[in-house]
Amino acid sequence: MGLMTPEEFEESLRGRKLRVFMNGRRVEDIFSNPVTRSVIEANKATYSWAHDPRFKDIMSLESPLIGEPIHRYTHVSTSIEDLLNKAQAGTVAAERLGTCIYRCPGYDGLHALAATTWEMDQDLGTDYNQRFRAYLERVQREDLCLAGALTEPRGDRKKRALEWPDPYLSLKVVERKPGGIVVRGAKINISGAYASHEILVLPQSAKGPGEEDYAIAFAVPSDAPGITYICQYSPFSAEREQAQDVYELGNPLYGQRETAMVVFEDVFVPWERVFHCGEVKYSGRMVARFARCHRMTCGGTCKVGFMNLIIGACKLIQEYKGLEKAPHINEQLTEMVTLRETGRACGLAAAYLGKEDPPGSGVFLPDELMGNVAKLNICNAFWRVMALAGDIGGGLVVTLPSLRELKNPETKSYVEEFLSFGSQVPTEHIMKVHKLLQNWCAGQHGVATWHGAGPVMAQKIMIQRVVDFEHEKALVREALALDNP
Repeated sequence: MGLMTPEEFEESLRGRKLRVFMNGRRVEDIFSNPVTRSVIEANKATYSWAHDPRFKDIMSLESPLIGEPIHRYTHVSTSIEDLLNKAQAGTVAAERLGTCIYRCPGYDGLHALAATTWEMDQDLGTDYNQRFRAYLERVQREDLCLAGALTEPRGDRKKRALEWPDPYLSLKVVERKPGGIVVRGAKINISGAYASHEILVLPQSAKGPGEEDYAIAFAVPSDAPGITYICQYSPFSAEREQAQDVYELGNPLYGQRETAMVVFEDVFVPWERVFHCGEVKYSGRMVARFARCHRMTCGGTCKVGFMNLIIGACKLIQEYKGLEKAPHINEQLTEMVTLRETGRACGLAAAYLGKEDPPGSGVFLPDELMGNVAKLNICNAFWRVMALAGDIGGGLVVTLPSLRELKNPETKSYVEEFLSFGSQVPTEHIMKVHKLLQNWCAGQHGVATWHGAGPVMAQKIMIQRVVDFEHEKALVREALALDNP
């Protein structure tokens, strides 16, 4: 089929029978609802970049699996160069979307599945990797858009899943049939799944003996019978719903990150789409490999792209106000750039230090330590960048009148006079740039950055597991001529 155009992608989503709810009502048409439409537009944009001469070399490649051009987001990295391109793709996508790259959890999920299914086949004699490769070949040939789903509601964290009163707070196999499995439960906070072709489902966490029914990974069509989407809803969703013109909004086409609770109500999954079922020893490995990829993406690539937008808006506001020589603003911009480049360095280091894992699998994953450092670093850095941007933007970031006032004959002249800063820049431009900063500094991105790809403590735990300090201790012993203990 080849690489889809954006128009072909949108058309490929039509005809599905989705069960989607938002703000207490059923969404009958995700194409006309302005909130769900923003996710379609974001995914469409990713398809356009594979055809754009500026980004084609980053966003597309020749598949070693099918020998044809494919989208970067359907590829499993087989080299350091692939990982570096993966990192670059994340920044390109983020700075142009200004919101979630809805395809990256699925992209990272492919890496986790490729590595772990290969390992299970080697250790256990299963045929999971063969199933996965057949599925991946289809994904590449049809240029499918994948969403990734890991996070679950879960019960009392002091107890194991087997002890929860509700056994479906973690997605569970309820029946094994000759043709496949039946699953019940939910995944929560899932980005953009209803505007994707497929959902890749991985375990939420490591599993232990007795939890075999929770140790599952599979792929299902986004409109599989039994799936219900319950969408997030926020003041930004309400604003988008009532906007007369999306260009009044801080991120006109792509909006805020949109997620949903994905409920699986006795969903049937054919065996050829099941890539892990009951092998509890490998659930944790699958999650860890996903995290290695996703923390590099969330830490060192996509937030770098977001920072580019924030820095650009701050620089424009500085120029609009005639403050180019203000030392405190130049110092703030320098700090923002430093934080951005530190994040970029961590992401590129995670890619550059990546390696084949497991050895012999042909799958390359980012360096685990640097991937976690990238995400941990960006959590604090992004809050700081938002604070600096809020200071540069000033009170208008949160007190800005509606852009509709520029169309109101009773208020138009006032707004144009008093919000122009005496510059020759159209007042509409000044207001839109402040609106963009409102989207970042007074929106949902701070908490989302903190928790996306796992909260701070998750990175700290992984760093403590990875670092053993033997090298550092040996250096001191050698420098001081200490005897080894």
